[in-house]
Amino acid sequence: MTMTTDRADPRSMISPGLFGRLTDRIVRDHDLPASMAERTMAQTLAFLATCARNPGAGLAPSGRVDIGWHTFLLYTREYAQFCDRVAGRFIHHLPDEEDDQQDVGAERIGVTVAAMRAAGMPVDTDLWIPTARCSQCYAGCADDPKAADHTSGA
Repeated sequence: MTMTTDRADPRSMISPGLFGRLTDRIVRDHDLPASMAERTMAQTLAFLATCARNPGAGLAPSGRVDIGWHTFLLYTREYAQFCDRVAGRFIHHLPDEEDDQQDVGAERIGVTVAAMRAAGMPVDTDLWIPTARCSQCYAGCADDPKAADHTSGA
């Protein structure tokens, strides 16, 4: 389960073609400039690699990084292959229920950013500042700690 990538550039975790398709999708779906889509996807890859190294930690993305995660999930085959390669398991996306969401967002983001730094991943601080809530999961998405032992996903 070793990851052979340049940690300084999370983009190296996937092919340039896939990176381009993902960022193009973010530009189209979220009306973001290409440079922001690229930053978003790079941080998403760094976040997912950190989840791979910390199974069961319940790490959470920022609202911006969650956009990248949702986009990657749309490419299920490539996402599953990425997960298998970097984690040896499927990294499940588990939204928190709205009733469970309290004032833990900033704390969870802080824990996640600390875990990314400990894993040697770059942190684009501007993308980890809390933004508006995700309409699908209230920005409470996390690597599913209950599924950390599972090797396949939905």
